[in-house]
Amino acid sequence: MMSLIMLIIMNLAVMASLYVALFILSSFFGIYIDQQSMSGLFMMAALFGFGGSFISLFMSKWMAIRGMGVEIIEYPNNEFERWLMSTIEKLSDEAGIGMPEVGIFDAPPNAFATGWDKNNSLVAVSTGLIESMDRSEIEGVLAHEISHVKNGDMVTMTLMQGVLNTFVIFISRLLASMVARDRNGNTNHMMYFMISMALEMVFSLFATAILMWYSRYREYRADEGAVDLSGPEGIYYALAKLGRIPKEELALNDDYRAFGIVGFLGSFFASHPPIEARLEHIQEYSRS
Repeated sequence: MMSLIMLIIMNLAVMASLYVALFILSSFFGIYIDQQSMSGLFMMAALFGFGGSFISLFMSKWMAIRGMGVEIIEYPNNEFERWLMSTIEKLSDEAGIGMPEVGIFDAPPNAFATGWDKNNSLVAVSTGLIESMDRSEIEGVLAHEISHVKNGDMVTMTLMQGVLNTFVIFISRLLASMVARDRNGNTNHMMYFMISMALEMVFSLFATAILMWYSRYREYRADEGAVDLSGPEGIYYALAKLGRIPKEELALNDDYRAFGIVGFLGSFFASHPPIEARLEHIQEYSRS
């Protein structure tokens, strides 16, 4: 519940900050975006489309720590935490990235990586993952998450989300402005608002499908990276073990699922491929 409240507050803050930015540009710098023109409408769509995505990216670590209740390990308190820190340091060195922050959160078996930069990231594992897997399997999961960071998946997903958001807003409002005009060329603002909101919801479904297609693609790449960093056995047996756990016990908070190790969704809007497909891909990649 708290994470949902924080997400709503963040989204409201993002929207408010963008409107404030528009007000400052027009009031103090004389820069006014005319939404009646094609170029002005596209600039506004890009501002909101990319603005919200990048603000979310820069706040991702803060949101993950608070939303998932992640406890950052600053000084290892026991032998396992020392192993966890040293393993992530080793994998990070092999991947050529800066040492991420390391955290543990209380949840069923899972893990995720987030952060706005390869050298300023966070890798977190759940207590359920720690309790249910041996260290070679945990290392395979860590290698998978480090590969996400190495591949720059957080930034790439943000850029793609920004492009998709921009076109969703632009096309929705362009079509709404055409439909909401009367014969005299006057715009019914209430109709314009309702139509644009409805179209944004519809087009967002298509945009989400495209984004999730890319998310599934980068999961295969992260699995390949895990094989390169720590061998095929760890990630292979970790995924096989996850596949035997009921999906309702695996779900991450929606905000962080895109960078988690979850693999149970196989639908058109799934962020991860089916575990069976990932296991087969790992076998093929290892043989090649």
